[in-house]
Amino acid sequence: MTLKKVKPSLNKIAKSLTEIQDAREFLLKNTREIIIISSRSIISSHKGDIKTAKNDLKQADVLLKKYKKKTTPDLRKYMITPEQEFVEAASLIAIIEKKEIPSEKELGVMPESYVLGLMDCIGELKRMIFDKIRIGDIDEATRIFEVMENLYLNLYPFSMYDKVVKEARRKIDVDRILIDDVRGAITEEKRRSDLITALNKLQK
Repeated sequence: MTLKKVKPSLNKIAKSLTEIQDAREFLLKNTREIIIISSRSIISSHKGDIKTAKNDLKQADVLLKKYKKKTTPDLRKYMITPEQEFVEAASLIAIIEKKEIPSEKELGVMPESYVLGLMDCIGELKRMIFDKIRIGDIDEATRIFEVMENLYLNLYPFSMYDKVVKEARRKIDVDRILIDDVRGAITEEKRRSDLITALNKLQK
């Protein structure tokens, strides 16, 4: 018995694995830029600078398309995080502009990325709602909450796919807590507003 056939096989496999490893490192390094740009878009959205937010989103989209061309089936999982950040940013802009949230196909992302990105967007909506409450815009806070709640109800069934969509159950559990927090805050703010209105009527 010799290793005459084993050595060439191992050399071939080693070469293949080296290529995959190099491609993986390339994607991990370069897709960080997409995450950073998408995060920047989200920050601009919260500041009300939608023009900048959209420009950042376009830049992230260009980079996503560029790096996806270099992605083999073995490496597609490394695109999930940058894609979900992109989905989160795109969804937030659409909600602010009172437009339909883009579909998975329109954004050109993988199913897992789309679901996880929408789940993450719920957290950003909570922040936006509290900002609206802080400035007394209860009507806009209520509108965004309705979107937030409907989004959660549509995403809730995906918690059962936790083994396929990583962290889906944990994100849904967190989103449920966020929904309850926001509902309580809006209810309290409406009661306060109604009380102030009633007191002002009495003083007239």
